[in-house]
Amino acid sequence: MSVVEASAKGSGRLYRHAAVALVVMVLGCAVLAAHRRAVDAGTDRLAAADRGWLLVAAAAALSTWMCAAVVQQGAVAERLPAGRLVAAQFAASAANHLLPAGVGASAVNLRFLTRCGLSTARSATALAVKAAAGGIVRVGLAVVLLLASPRLPHLSFPVFRVPFVLAAVCGVAAVVAGVAFSRPLRSRLLVAFDRVRTDVRAVHGSRARACALWGGSLAFALLHAAVVIAVVRALDVALPAGQVLLAYLVASGAAALLPTPGGLGSLDAALAFALTAAGAPGSVAVSAVFGYRLLTGWLPLVPGLLVLGLLARRSVL
Repeated sequence: MSVVEASAKGSGRLYRHAAVALVVMVLGCAVLAAHRRAVDAGTDRLAAADRGWLLVAAAAALSTWMCAAVVQQGAVAERLPAGRLVAAQFAASAANHLLPAGVGASAVNLRFLTRCGLSTARSATALAVKAAAGGIVRVGLAVVLLLASPRLPHLSFPVFRVPFVLAAVCGVAAVVAGVAFSRPLRSRLLVAFDRVRTDVRAVHGSRARACALWGGSLAFALLHAAVVIAVVRALDVALPAGQVLLAYLVASGAAALLPTPGGLGSLDAALAFALTAAGAPGSVAVSAVFGYRLLTGWLPLVPGLLVLGLLARRSVL
């Protein structure tokens, strides 16, 4: 494939992602407009929320970037510069709100790893290992919660199982179809699998790296859920933490099926729906989503973009 064809293919993929993101955001705006009263009530409720719990939520949000750095370090055998690694995760979080399907964060981390001396292939493998560990941890947490609380009506509601079943079926079907009908793809997959297996063995050969990868992935998911839990507590709603945690895991899993920048629209709608299914009033669910989005996305966006520009200027990215 020529450079021109590859560029055209990449541009077409980017346009498709942008089109899907635009459609989802337009639909999200339409839903918000249709429920304007609930949105207004939710915003007013958040303004009067408990400041102590909001500070806890802010602290949890800040800690997520530290955990992201720990996970990224755990995904490679080489030692990465700690300060620049944390700064890169902060910048990646901001970039992720500009491009759909995690493209922004992946591009920033790929550039950072290659600047640290890793090859492009090994950097891509490290990102894949990081993403796989995060997905396995989230699904595992959700399954444990479902099995541990089978008698709770909200937790046993079938909607909580749908995103995970759909994601698993689609993933398995895509892999089977690709391997069965494309010999070149099968060869490339085998080569990629061998490379990934080698890197995974190297990572798990070090207990510290393995703990960083899996422990950091677990902490990352729990801290994001802790932001939602603290915001719900700040709104003086007595939802059990387990239900809120499961609601977040399900919402993030469902949002991953729609490639929008930073989950904008898709995560918001899924999280509001999941919190409502867990027993929260509609206005409280909207307030909780607004608070979560404010602390993890909107407030850090401008500082994150400034850090992104600074790292690029200093050739860290």
